[in-house]
Amino acid sequence: MPYPRRILLAVTGLSPQVLTETLYALGAADGEGTQRFLPTEIHLLTTAEGARLARTALLHPDGGQFHALLADYPQLGRPVFDDARIHVIRDGAGQPLPDIRTPEENACAANAITALMAELTRDASAALHVSIAGGRKTMGFYLGYAFSLFARPQDELSHVLVSSPFESHPEFFFPPATPRRLATRDGRHIDTADARVILARIPVVRLRHGQPRALLDGHASFGATVAAIQHSLQPPRLAIALAQRRVLCGETPVALAPQQLAWLAWWAQNTVQQRGPQTWRNADWPAFLALYRRVVGIDAQAYEKAQERLLEDASEQKFFFQQNNAKLERSLRDQLGPAASPYLLTTHGRRPQTARALALAVQAITLEL
Repeated sequence: MPYPRRILLAVTGLSPQVLTETLYALGAADGEGTQRFLPTEIHLLTTAEGARLARTALLHPDGGQFHALLADYPQLGRPVFDDARIHVIRDGAGQPLPDIRTPEENACAANAITALMAELTRDASAALHVSIAGGRKTMGFYLGYAFSLFARPQDELSHVLVSSPFESHPEFFFPPATPRRLATRDGRHIDTADARVILARIPVVRLRHGQPRALLDGHASFGATVAAIQHSLQPPRLAIALAQRRVLCGETPVALAPQQLAWLAWWAQNTVQQRGPQTWRNADWPAFLALYRRVVGIDAQAYEKAQERLLEDASEQKFFFQQNNAKLERSLRDQLGPAASPYLLTTHGRRPQTARALALAVQAITLEL
């Protein structure tokens, strides 16, 4: 695999063996013709109780199953997994959560998963394999959903399947190189040589491209992210209030610098007044300056500087037109992600006189001057 950093991420609850089962399955031939994913490091997201069990069952110096797995199967390499890579979900006050039961605790789990996924997918030289096999069902759902939001082409999602009766056996962590007999609750004995551990890769829709910058940087909560995507599916509506310097794209507030605010208002005004597509040559610069004056108010210096540039120098007009179009698009994409599309300028005609216009219908625009 060409990525020097290969990360296995899993969630667990009270069954830490999910991690060793997944790692074992990754190292085995899966029969799908895909290249094996051999991680260089492992991260585990869990509750406080899950972390305690993982440390005891997996990392204990005497009998830890993670170390036993690597000893039995040296082809797995030496992936880094230690206490620093066990991430404990915390509540709003920063205290470790012992379990996830209430709606509030589920929200904390979703936010923790979202933040960790954003962090681990930020490294372009890394590939990520995510297992949704462990933890409570809501944790697996949140992890799969977060994978869909963040996954890049090199990332994978899977579930590990363990044959019965080994799936729920507390002493089964992987098929050891030397088979063992395990006692069941009903007094029977089972042989680990009969265990089957299969990795099921899961295809998923990848939505990372065009996501809001705050999400990719890990600064947006899971709930806010879902809400933003929901808004992107609603009919677009643009509301601009110049006096309040307020812009709403759908239901989402967008912060724009004064010049970009006036620039967007100018494009909206062109649409409302049905002026058609504009180029820098036929742009109504006095109309833009009038809107800019309303935004900057008593800041005469900013207004006079813009007025001097636009009314006296044609080359400045072209540069201003291109620069502000680019800045406006960047601001909208950074703040709205995929929801920005209806509010971006569309092109009309061919270079060098490419005209632009908002694609919004007049009825979708509210402009308060």
